[in-house]
Amino acid sequence: MTKDALSAITRRGLLRGFAATAISAAPVYANAAGFLRGSGDVRRIRMYSGRTGESLDTIYWVEGKYIPEALKEVTYFMRDWRNSKMKSIDARTVDIMAASHRLMDVDEPYMLLSGYRSPETNAMLRSRSSGVAKNSLHMQGQAADLRLKSRSVSQMAQAAQSCSAGGVGRYFGSNFVHMDCGPVRTWRG
Repeated sequence: MTKDALSAITRRGLLRGFAATAISAAPVYANAAGFLRGSGDVRRIRMYSGRTGESLDTIYWVEGKYIPEALKEVTYFMRDWRNSKMKSIDARTVDIMAASHRLMDVDEPYMLLSGYRSPETNAMLRSRSSGVAKNSLHMQGQAADLRLKSRSVSQMAQAAQSCSAGGVGRYFGSNFVHMDCGPVRTWRG
């Protein structure tokens, strides 16, 4: 390979190529706890937003290390879509989301309903609904509200709960699951 050809290979292209082979070759884990302890070589998150029309498909962790550029992409994607404010998304939340997704064995990306929420947005939502916490972990970049068309709220919540790594809220009426990296707890909204 020539020097010019080598310089044309981008880091992202290399990671995508690696991910395509590593994901298909990676073993399936019995539970998310093993996955979260670093059992896999690659961690990937896939989501889309009906609010912004954007989608995200990124490898954010390879061979024991988070990829800062990928986590920045996640942070941008999960921004408060109402005012474009951002806060770094806690990688532990992304791990819980990715592990839960892997446990459900689905190809469908998550639909992100809510990621980071600015204090202004949280206050506005709280004034409209009793289901919005005053000190929501969404405001800390530590929570996500997610939906899958191919899985029920119960199936999603069971996968997230098996991670034993944070909070899991079931919102049957609105058809979504809340996942966060706070204290381990469950509730129905």
